[in-house]
Amino acid sequence: MGKKVKIIMNQDVLNVGEEGDIRDVSAGYARNYLFPKKMAVLYTDHTLTILNQKKRKIEKRKEEKKVQARDLKERLEKEEILFTLQAGENGKLFGSITNGHIAEELQRRGFSLERKKIDVPDHHLKMVGDYTVAVKLYGDEEASLKVVIKAQEVKAEEQAEKKDRVGRGERGKSRAKVQTEEETAHVEPPSAGEPAAAGETAPSTAEEEAAAAPEESESR
Repeated sequence: MGKKVKIIMNQDVLNVGEEGDIRDVSAGYARNYLFPKKMAVLYTDHTLTILNQKKRKIEKRKEEKKVQARDLKERLEKEEILFTLQAGENGKLFGSITNGHIAEELQRRGFSLERKKIDVPDHHLKMVGDYTVAVKLYGDEEASLKVVIKAQEVKAEEQAEKKDRVGRGERGKSRAKVQTEEETAHVEPPSAGEPAAAGETAPSTAEEEAAAAPEESESR
């Protein structure tokens, strides 16, 4: 395990702690992420004194956040997020819905939520159906958000056109297959002897006899 350091949280960080919390985290995480972003400070006598001076204000802010979280939960649970996508006959989507898509849709509706707070089952929704997605709010507060995914309807004309395209393709394949078979059937094996030159036809036996006849007459 890496080296740990003790820190005091300056603000709420998901899965780490809330403002005013004292936590032990890896030194690398604190040095490379929390400290540069002013999310936390190193625990020392000086920073602890400052924390104690601010404790009353911190507790007041925590109470306000709890009230806001309860209000946000109530508003979110009245929402229904609908997505319409192309899907196969078995209901499987040509794609998927992630917490990023849901966060974008919520943003359009006036909700500002980090996508990492939206807990999508298996990280992706890949089938048509109704889902309940957990949204982490402040502390232990959590909202249940309704997400509905429907298959995109294909118009009757588009379906007919698609079937026609498939049919034309199959007919084209059949014609090409028949033509290839006919061409193969008309190809004759080469006769004995030297093959005829390209574009020329080998003389028949009758033609050869006719050509030889005058020579025999002259010899007589």
